[in-house]
Amino acid sequence: MIIESTKVDVSTTPSTIYNFLKDANNLIHLLPKDNVSDFKATESECSFKVQGGVTITLVQNGGEEPNKLFLKSGEKSPFPFTLTIHIVETGEKSTGFIVFDGEVNAFLKMMVEKPLTNLFNYMSNKLQAYFE
Repeated sequence: MIIESTKVDVSTTPSTIYNFLKDANNLIHLLPKDNVSDFKATESECSFKVQGGVTITLVQNGGEEPNKLFLKSGEKSPFPFTLTIHIVETGEKSTGFIVFDGEVNAFLKMMVEKPLTNLFNYMSNKLQAYFE
């Protein structure tokens, strides 16, 4: 299952965004505070609980500085997935979006597709707001 977030314009350079997102501690600024608890992070990975008690772990998995950052699911995540954060220079700004690629069966897809789409759109919009 592939989900692509909305594309957002961010008022800074791709390098600034890349370096901000490279530190997993900063992901707390992009998550919905009402739906996330128990956020823990190091520079290279983070974990948090989402509504419903599911724990998600994100682990850095390389990148193509400053245009792509790769994250993958950690041990505690309910299914394997990757996140690719795309950052494209557009003049004096950048355009950013998230692509999720998860190994999800048909039943689980029905349950998680809408909440995940909403989460990634929220995260994109928070990234835009953070740099304004």
